Amino acid sequence: MVLIASYNIRKAIAADRRRRPERIIEILGEIGADIVLLQEADRRFGDRQSALPPHMLAEHSIYRPVPYEMRPGSIGWHGNAVLIGPGVEILRHQPLHLPTLEPRGAVLADVKVDGQALRLVGMHLDLSGLWRRKQARAILSELDHQHDQLPLVMAGDLNEWRNSGCIRDFCQHHRIVPLGPSFHARQPVGKLDRMFVSNGIKVVESGVHNSLLARNASDHLPVWARIRIG
Repeated sequence: MVLIASYNIRKAIAADRRRRPERIIEILGEIGADIVLLQEADRRFGDRQSALPPHMLAEHSIYRPVPYEMRPGSIGWHGNAVLIGPGVEILRHQPLHLPTLEPRGAVLADVKVDGQALRLVGMHLDLSGLWRRKQARAILSELDHQHDQLPLVMAGDLNEWRNSGCIRDFCQHHRIVPLGPSFHARQPVGKLDRMFVSNGIKVVESGVHNSLLARNASDHLPVWARIRIG
């Protein structure tokens, strides 16, 4: 089985408005996922370097980032990053360019875990419902045009409060993973963080990581799913 998590880390800015990347890394250790899809993993201003310094990841965690190499000092693309643990092999990866009025993007990574290939898509969609649907359709179109079809997990902060709009677009050919509210972390009421799987994947269990540390580290809680491929 494979444990996958998705987490909007809010640029590692904690509830006290201080940047605390070490706290995010500690929460990732609490979850113990094999693969983590991050949103808001880069700083917002300046050269937009990673909010989780690469040297800190290397020194204090088991994870290494999939190397998109789109911007020096960044670990992803428009804040979207994929972290993989020991035993996960990178097969290929690419950034996904999305239609948008503000900087948005998604990332794709094909990996091998437990001897099986798995396709991952991490995303952070727009605040506007109209642009969310355009972005969802762009992602789905990109997936349709891949040269091969692999078991797929898509996850991220969709900024969608209802089970409509872009949720319906993703659910046309994929199953939504049951997850609880993850926003706001202090008192979660919104299911903004979502996950979808394709055929060939069984969801064994899933949920929201609502630890004391997580409630104070970002405005989102991490979500997770334990899956079986094949």
